[in-house]
Amino acid sequence: MSLVPLRPADECELDVVALGEVMLRLDPGETRIRAARRFEVWEGGGEYNVARALSSVFGLRTAVATALVDNEVGRLVEALVRAGGVDTSLVHWRAFDGVGRAARNGINFTERGYGVRSALGVSDRAGTAVSQLVPGDLDWDDLFGRRGVRWLHTGGVFAGLSDTTAEVAREAMAAARAHGTVVSYDTNYRPSLWADRGGQARAREVNRELAGLVDVLVGNPSDFSDDPPPDDPAAAAELLAGSFPTLRVVATTRRVVHSAGDNDWQGLAWAPGPGLCASTVRTHLSVLDRVGGGDGFVAGLAWGLLTGEDLSSSVELGAAHGALAMSTPGDTSMASLDEVRALATGGDARTRR
Repeated sequence: MSLVPLRPADECELDVVALGEVMLRLDPGETRIRAARRFEVWEGGGEYNVARALSSVFGLRTAVATALVDNEVGRLVEALVRAGGVDTSLVHWRAFDGVGRAARNGINFTERGYGVRSALGVSDRAGTAVSQLVPGDLDWDDLFGRRGVRWLHTGGVFAGLSDTTAEVAREAMAAARAHGTVVSYDTNYRPSLWADRGGQARAREVNRELAGLVDVLVGNPSDFSDDPPPDDPAAAAELLAGSFPTLRVVATTRRVVHSAGDNDWQGLAWAPGPGLCASTVRTHLSVLDRVGGGDGFVAGLAWGLLTGEDLSSSVELGAAHGALAMSTPGDTSMASLDEVRALATGGDARTRR
């Protein structure tokens, strides 16, 4: 029996919808942004990465609800999203004014880091089309009612883009719950998004406003309060569940950074029945590109819950997929389902022939 109340797949057009921004990522490879003469182009976004992995790796029917400016850059983003198998019918297109004064598409320059040099992200995303979404722009009742969706995923990156995106998140999450769709939310705090909007205090306030609509939460008590969180992860999860009665699963990741390419990595999740489940601890995990590792964990965890795996197996799948996602460049996962299953059940990096 599933830990979350899932709608039957044959009654839904989509398994998962992600609500969030999709940006172009410009990757300078082994050099620095300031010294680059060419960039590799990827697409990515905290919420979108989950839907993309659930399509390309796990074979589910997914879509992204977002907004883009209708110009060549926006159409490039659309093409990249489609290449990952993600439905683009929920894209809210804004007219291009020829300059980008009214709205624009977001760009993210990202260095992977090396050794003592940490990964670095430089976003160019103010005034993007998606940050200007307001309640009513997307027809949620048509999506969750007529078309049918089993799972909605959104998070603190989208909610942090503007005051109106937090309102749109609330609107979408409430509509999803009204139609029996599971809601997941990753707090995913980004200081740069909140710097001129009240900082972490405001981010915590928004998280508290939205958490009452969430079934599966990825986060920690520190995302909701400045009170010192319990050291015990089970106690921390129980604290959140006591504060937000709708929560059915509380999950998080643990990362210890020894260097940019050397991390300890683990996934954890708690639910009222099974209690705390922890994945294998991967000490000194070799990391090529850490961006998207947490989103990879969420995707694997969601896939496990969507397919009826128990919490322990779902956490192992999430942690294994997150680890594999960090072994390749770009925000999005290049893993295969067979690789995820093998690593989750104790596989290693020996050559396969």
